[in-house]
Amino acid sequence: MTDLLAVAAGYADPAAWPVPLCFDPTTRWYARLAATDEHEVWALSWLPGQGTDLHDHGGSRGAFLVVAGELTEWTVSGARMRPHRLATGAGRRFGARHVHEVANCGDEPAVSVHVYRPALRRMTRYRIVDGRLRVAEVAEAGVAW
Repeated sequence: MTDLLAVAAGYADPAAWPVPLCFDPTTRWYARLAATDEHEVWALSWLPGQGTDLHDHGGSRGAFLVVAGELTEWTVSGARMRPHRLATGAGRRFGARHVHEVANCGDEPAVSVHVYRPALRRMTRYRIVDGRLRVAEVAEAGVAW
């Protein structure tokens, strides 16, 4: 089985991307770099303070690699959120049931590459209410992104 973090590493050079790297001051920028029968690859840029909400990947497993800057990933542990700092070159593999939140908490822009198998079709967003994970929204590909 293909190592999705290794696939992400193969896209770690923004100069080789089929789209130019951008930074959007109002929201995270993202672009799909590749799609195959095996997986899809996305690039994301993060200005300081930009991040996601708590979400899963709709049953897809995946990996992401920080190619510039630093990101913080929070995962749910019981009723608490646990932070994991990821510097340039650090990556993370995750399973189909992984729920996390990712943000640029630093002072410099960050760039990351994300790989999903199968391709993202939906993402569920969550909130923690009374110490429990609760569904806030289900976002569909082609509508929400």
